[in-house]
This record gives sequence, C-alpha cells and structure tokens, in this order.
Amino acid sequence: MARRRSSYYEDYWPRYEPSEPKGVDGIKARSQRGAFVQNWWADRWIKALTSIMDPARLSRGRSYARRGQVLNIDVVPGRVSARVQGSRSTPYQVQIQLKPLTSAQWDAVIVALAEQALFSAQLLSGEMPTEVEQVFDAVGVSLFPTSSGDLVTNCSCPDWANPCKHIAAVYYLLGERFDADPFLLFKLRGRDQGEVVAALRERRAGALSQTEVAVETQARTAEPVPSLDASLDDFWGTRDALTDFSVRIAAPEVELALLKRVGLPNFVTASTFRSQMERIYAGVTERALRIAFGG
Repeated sequence: MARRRSSYYEDYWPRYEPSEPKGVDGIKARSQRGAFVQNWWADRWIKALTSIMDPARLSRGRSYARRGQVLNIDVVPGRVSARVQGSRSTPYQVQIQLKPLTSAQWDAVIVALAEQALFSAQLLSGEMPTEVEQVFDAVGVSLFPTSSGDLVTNCSCPDWANPCKHIAAVYYLLGERFDADPFLLFKLRGRDQGEVVAALRERRAGALSQTEVAVETQARTAEPVPSLDASLDDFWGTRDALTDFSVRIAAPEVELALLKRVGLPNFVTASTFRSQMERIYAGVTERALRIAFGG
C-alpha cells in the first residue's frame, strides 16, 4: 500500500488540518447508516483493507462516500482512477493499483476452478462461489489484498497520511461496486469476467472431450449385448443379484444444479426466470418426497 511520498517531507511539514468539503452531487453510497455493504465478497474487501491499514483513517472516507463527494470511478484491469471533491474548487485525482496476478498464477487458478464442477457452473452463470477465496489460497495466491505491498495509491490532495479520506472514500464505493458485480475483483487482479469465463469454458470443453474418448474406449471393449430374440426366454428375469444397488430419496444437495450447470437462456430475464424456477423446483421436490414416502 505504498504512496509515493517522501518520509522526509512527511516529518517536516506540519500536520494537515481537515476542512469542510464543497458540496457536490457525486456518487452517493446506497448505505447511509449501519453496514456499508451486503454480500460476503464486498464485506471481505472492507475487512481485508481494515487488516492492512489504520481502520480509523479508513473510516474517515465513509462520510465522504455517503455524501457523494466521489465524482467518478473508472476500473480497468489492475487499476482504479477516480476524482473526489474536497475543500478546494478542483477535485482531487485518486489512483489505486492492486497488484495483478501473473499469467501463470491465473492459469493455476483456472485449473483449480475448472476441477470443481459446482464452482464452474456458478461462475459460468454469473455467480460468485462462497468458497472461491479458498481456491485462490490453495494455489498460493490471494484474491483480496493481504499486505501493504499489494496496493499502490496516490492522491493529489495535501494530506500526507495514507489512506487520506479521498482514497478511503473510493475504497468504500468500490465495496459497493463489488456488491453489484463481484467479477470486478477478478478485473482488479488482472482478468475480467469474459476472460475468466472463456478460460473456464475452454478448460471444461477439454475435460469433456477426454471423458468422451474414455466412454468410447470403454464401449469398444465392453461385452457384447445379446439380441432381443436370443433373450426372450429370460427377458423378465433377473441375472446378478442387485445387492449393491441402492436408492436415496432426498431433496437435492445443490439447488437448481442443472440451471447452474448450463446457465440461463439468453431470452429470459435472469431474476424473474430464476425465481420462477426456484418455486417450480421446490414444488416438484415436495411432491416427489410426498409420493415416495406416502405423505
């Protein structure tokens, strides 16, 4: 979390005294009191920042974010640019850089994600798996900043402390952006949603091709099945005892598993379709269990 300022000047100049910012109609935070963000990944972002910097200085940006002092936020892979209105007539320029993962690190993450069918299905349908952070950790990298070296920030304001309230305000509004679009986290680490999804699809397609080859090989070596005419005498009988055959009747462990696997059709509204399917799946499950157990 380096901010390119000389420690000599930091010790020489007197402490910066805050002044009242000019009122502007910028990006106002949706949260005006209480918890600032809603989803786990956005909350994890705020907690990650709090763990590597002074929480008191970070919290100073909360009121700026809620008052609408941030005029704009632009996110590109690895970097955030913003303008924040302070007490002067000219807005301050804020730059935040999050150290991107290397191509090799991203490749390792994609391989690990592709090996988890549920994770792949969720990501391909635009959802962020709750355990995705553990996948990054397992390959030796982090999705969220873990040290001051992960962040390089700069603000044109005269406040020498880091983070100043202008940088902190952008941090908080980024949390709200993450609430709405968790894939911005990937973007700050160097790859956007389209790149991650394309890499996952390519990896999954390769895995499916290998499975198809294995199935075809198994079919060629399988014992031939006798014709129907040759099986009429014992057609309704059983051969080997089904001692290892078992049936488990229960609600699915993963809700909407098929929908998550194949993704949403491109001709439906995501929120409406998903809520309708949730009701249908729940109704079918309840009815099937009632029939199975005679309820």
